[in-house]
This record gives sequence, C-alpha cells and structure tokens, in this order.
Amino acid sequence: MLGETDEEMQSNPLRAALERGELQIGTWVNLVRSPAVLPLLKAAGLDFARVDMEHTAASMEEIANLAVMSRALNFPIAVRPPKANREWITRLLDVGVWNLHCPQVENAAHAAEIVAASRYAPLGLRGNAGHSPGTDFDTTGTATERRAFANRQVFVTVMFETAAAFDDIDAIAAMDGIDALTLGPADLAQDLGVFGAPDQARVLDEKRDLVLAAAKRHGKTCAMLCSSYEQAQQWKTAGALLLAYSSDTEVLQGAYRQAMNRIKG
Repeated sequence: MLGETDEEMQSNPLRAALERGELQIGTWVNLVRSPAVLPLLKAAGLDFARVDMEHTAASMEEIANLAVMSRALNFPIAVRPPKANREWITRLLDVGVWNLHCPQVENAAHAAEIVAASRYAPLGLRGNAGHSPGTDFDTTGTATERRAFANRQVFVTVMFETAAAFDDIDAIAAMDGIDALTLGPADLAQDLGVFGAPDQARVLDEKRDLVLAAAKRHGKTCAMLCSSYEQAQQWKTAGALLLAYSSDTEVLQGAYRQAMNRIKG
C-alpha cells in the first residue's frame, strides 16, 4: 500500500467517481484536436471526453497533448485505439491516458492480452517507460509503489462488437483488470446481419441487456451510448454508470442545422 504516496500522486478521477457509484456522462471527440476542447466540455458540465482513434485521423502527438491537458484540468479522457493490442496500449498509457476503450474484443484470450499490456507485474506485463507524462514525472515513493499505484489508476472498458464475443462474456466480465463492459452497436448490428433492418433496435437492446446483466453479476461498470435525453434516462435507470452522449460532430452539425433552418426559414 502506498499510504501517504497515494495521496500525493495524481489519481484517475473517472475511476474514483465510478467507484463512488457516481454517474459519469461524457461525449465522443471525433473531430476536434485542440486541447482547448477539454476545458470547453468541462465548463459545459460533462464529466469526461472519449477520444476516437479507430475511426479518425487523430495522431499520437495530438492524443499526448490532450492527455497532458486532461491531467492538468483533472478532466479525464478515455481513448479508443485503432486496435486493442500491446503496441497501442503501451503508447497511450505512457503519454498519460488512464482510460482505455478497447474495440473488437473477440474473446477471453484477447481480454487477457489487454489486461497484461495495461498492468505491471504481478497483474500483467506492461512495458516500463520510466518517468513520463504517464507518471506526471512524479518520483514520489519507490518504483514498486509507483507501479502499484499506476495499476490501480488504469481503467479498461471492452467493447463487444461481434456475436462470437458474447460466447465469452462471463469469462471476460469476471476477469481482474477488465473494469467496464459495453458494445459497439453499429459493428455488432452489421455482424448480426440486422444493420438497417426493422428489428435492429430490438436485437441490439437484447444484447445491451446481456452486457448489463454480466456487468452486474461480476461487479463491473456498464458503459452505454446515448443520443437523446430519453436514452440517457433509459440506461441510467437500467444501471449503466458510464454514458457517452453523442459526439462533437453530431452536436455541432445538429446545432448549426437547427439554427440555419430557423434563421433561413
């Protein structure tokens, strides 16, 4: 245990809030690269930002700048890497990202690889970078204490995006080092063959219920996407504590479209 060191080193505010049982509402950042977007979102009342690398042109340098701003503001970011593997996980953690949103988690073996890459021994085999933005260049305590502290701050969410992934849902949810469960609705709908079909919403809600139930059985957080007030209330009531409301692109385009329709008549 770190004792006083724990109090001196900066901790992950997203993990801390979720451990207190507090609802956390964020948004996807898909377009904006300026670190100034983070104080803007914080001032708007959001709790975190989730930055996408899988489907955007975001570079590691841009993510690193966002991570430094995030820590300075005490406003957490989560990052979805292009692939949930050792290379991306190592780089993201070392530039100061605490929260990983891991796409296309296919099975328990993949989940175990994610845990191993994101935690130092004895919990995993995370590579050692020494002092970096990932440690805030903090030399408090011993190296062993700092590594144990880092293990406690990392927060891993896994995305179920294929039908096959659900075969291992309980094994994944029960795994130490997997902190939250969610699904990727568009990719999952595509894999299930219901994308754009009349029963897409029903089928996806059935899968969401499986994710919620697994999270509850194993004491993990459930994360959900929402695009409306009604959806946010739906998943809050169901017990999801980690909600991502819309995205920077959708909010900007929607607000401008509404304004232009009104102004232009």
